[in-house]
Amino acid sequence: MNIVIVDDDQLICKSLELTLSKEEDITVLGTANDGQEAIALCEKTKPDIVLMDIRMPGVDGVQATRIIKKELPHIKIMMLTTFQDKQNIQLALQAGAEGYLLKTDKITNIGEKLRILFAGVAVLDGDVLKKLTTPDLPSIDKLTPREKDVLSLVSQGLTNKEISQQLFLSEGTIRNIVSIIMEKLEVKNRTQLSVLMNKN
Repeated sequence: MNIVIVDDDQLICKSLELTLSKEEDITVLGTANDGQEAIALCEKTKPDIVLMDIRMPGVDGVQATRIIKKELPHIKIMMLTTFQDKQNIQLALQAGAEGYLLKTDKITNIGEKLRILFAGVAVLDGDVLKKLTTPDLPSIDKLTPREKDVLSLVSQGLTNKEISQQLFLSEGTIRNIVSIIMEKLEVKNRTQLSVLMNKN
């Protein structure tokens, strides 16, 4: 299995190269420090797998992945990064990456993960998989200050009447505001509102 390592941190490149070169079935063809170098190196060496960082100066890992997959579709891309937010994960997978590992993963496991990817099986870190399968929570940022006040009191278990007394508004007005909040946050009852408030 021939691989290329791409990371803007030269120490990480060297460390990965030293570790993976010890594996009998892995040959490191070269390293690159940005996406542009990675593309040129892949065109020259045509590796089986690229171990790719995401954030790099110039052409980043996602852009490089997209170009490499378009020009050399047989090459498999394994992202190796510290970034585990949903947006970066989705962008990398949409660009064509077949694997996504976090740098927190023990460096000794990477060889095994590369073998799995080489065999044609997608490899996602457990935390990455959890991020992808957890639904996005509606954000309370879309609420007005008044609606946030009412939501806060609803989450404390107050009734419309009690909230109206605290905010010096009519009970009917509070009822309307609660309905608007439920519509904006896409929930069906006060219990779900309370749960959502506690998670945000």
